[in-house]
Amino acid sequence: MTAIDQQTLKRPAEEARKRGRSGSGWYEWLARGGLVAKGISYGIVGVLAVMLAVGHGGSATSRDGALHALAQESFGRVVLALLAAGFAAYALWRVIQAFALPTDDGKDWLKRAGFLGRAAIYAGLTYSALAILLADEGGASQNEKAHKTTGLVLSWPAGTWLVGIAGAVVIGVGLWNAYRGLARKFEDKWRTGQMGAGARRWGGRAGVVGHLARAVVFTLIGVFVIRAALQYDPKEAIGLDGALQKLAAAAYGPYLLGLTAAGLIAYALYCFADACFRDVSAS
Repeated sequence: MTAIDQQTLKRPAEEARKRGRSGSGWYEWLARGGLVAKGISYGIVGVLAVMLAVGHGGSATSRDGALHALAQESFGRVVLALLAAGFAAYALWRVIQAFALPTDDGKDWLKRAGFLGRAAIYAGLTYSALAILLADEGGASQNEKAHKTTGLVLSWPAGTWLVGIAGAVVIGVGLWNAYRGLARKFEDKWRTGQMGAGARRWGGRAGVVGHLARAVVFTLIGVFVIRAALQYDPKEAIGLDGALQKLAAAAYGPYLLGLTAAGLIAYALYCFADACFRDVSAS
């Protein structure tokens, strides 16, 4: 490869890194569009769960399941196409963010891994949305995926330990969400100088409630993954849909489900505020 060819290949990467560190131009639009899509997906899950809790239909489902429900509506396929674009934008934003980070110390590598993990999740959601649009309904529920994945890992050497560690990590994510919500750490990324008093007050409240709802869901998922390891039973593992179903089946289930579902809707509203006011630069 000639020096000219190498230079030609480097230019897009350098441009992406530059945009990522400044948080400007097309990179900023990727980030904000992706955050809006994220909020819509959580909002649909929350609305469906609230409807179930108050006895007006609905379902305790995952974001994949919410996409399937959306496809049944007359306007759903258009929204689904827009969501697929938004999820893809989110995934691409996180990938660029990972590689635009400075490499000053070891902490940056941990952040980079976190960004790439989120990119993988949203790449999966993009695939699910496109599969539904193309009439390929072959999407298992998160519960079914959790059972299959857990069963596979349990069959490995030290599989029980690996599943148990995975469950502990998910519980850690839940606790981190609780801390981030109660300490309002999410506001650290906001350009507060651009926010009015009302936007900051209500955006902050939605962020606290939304992060606490996510803490409940992630902690439940982690507990049942650990239970799957202890009982050597992959059917004990659950996904987001399973966590909401556990809440619905508990004592005072409709109230617990309704509160958590309302929290997920609050998290959606927080995502919309985040899309407007977040400093999306990698630096």
